[in-house]
Amino acid sequence: MTEDERRIKTDVVIIGAGPVGLFAVFELGLLDIRAHLVDILDRPGGQCAELYPEKPIYDIPALPIATGQELTDRLMTQIAPFNPVFHLGQSAEKIEKNPDGSWRVTTDHGTVLDAPALVIAAGGGSFTPKKPALAGLEAYEGTSVFYAVRQIESFRNKTVLIAGGGDSAIDWALTLAPVARRIALVHRRDEFRAAPDSVGKMRALVAEGKMDLHIGDLAGLSGADGVLSCVSIRPREGDAFDVKCDRLLAFYGLTMKLGPLADFGLELKDNLIPVDTEKFESSTPGVFAIGDICTYPGKLKLILSGFHEAALMAQAVFRLVHPDKKLRFQYTTSSSDLQKKLGVEKPPDRV
Repeated sequence: MTEDERRIKTDVVIIGAGPVGLFAVFELGLLDIRAHLVDILDRPGGQCAELYPEKPIYDIPALPIATGQELTDRLMTQIAPFNPVFHLGQSAEKIEKNPDGSWRVTTDHGTVLDAPALVIAAGGGSFTPKKPALAGLEAYEGTSVFYAVRQIESFRNKTVLIAGGGDSAIDWALTLAPVARRIALVHRRDEFRAAPDSVGKMRALVAEGKMDLHIGDLAGLSGADGVLSCVSIRPREGDAFDVKCDRLLAFYGLTMKLGPLADFGLELKDNLIPVDTEKFESSTPGVFAIGDICTYPGKLKLILSGFHEAALMAQAVFRLVHPDKKLRFQYTTSSSDLQKKLGVEKPPDRV
């Protein structure tokens, strides 16, 4: 197979398959624009699905409460009519301009994608959890040591030690308290960066004897074959002591890195991509940025803001992908054409 035959041609390449990248597929699809998505993670959903799959989100319009995974699942259902193609577990390593003005994206797996427009929806870049500096940590990762809760049920009847003092640590301590056999929280000081109400609830559980609180630093791990038996804690004063547990959840925050994005030759401001607020196009024509990766005056890092940005971006991309067609603005509630694309030609009867 020649190099030309290995190239995949599409209308738009989206780098990032988080909620904003997924909703961009919907807005583009309404305009007959095909999309391929590249994401370093092995599943769609971005940070929501990777780190907070069961953590509730309260500020998505019309969804009073949805977990990160539920939001991802709903978005995947919404974009299904447009058959997006995902290239998961791959990093976009290089972008370059083709002689015809289109863009080429090459991944670290050798996937080559050509498209008239490139949309970067990579959040703040790639992210990795900050890990405690403990000898032998790797042997327990994925079996006894975790940096996110993917399934609450996997912690049922377990003895869980949670390390950290921010919202994630406190929130998960409260959430897992009725599920786990025993919950203990360890933080280096008796002050917390979490919401005061959550801290108050945590302290109430400790006072009632339903949760343990330890002040100190993680000092060591003990166990065999990847299964923890206890964690050593070093207090500010006195000798280290052991806390029995078979699960350790470490919430020390994330390290955000632009990764290859930093080498794309795009204009950056504080590691973000400046865009105009009409098209959400970068200073490089044909390259757009939406979601947390973009910046402009008044920018709010909210998922709902990213949805708005995706809608305006799609209108601009239409002119690149279909230069000979007239853009006709339509509403999904009244356009039979759009309803046909969505597979809902006849609106449901109302009682």
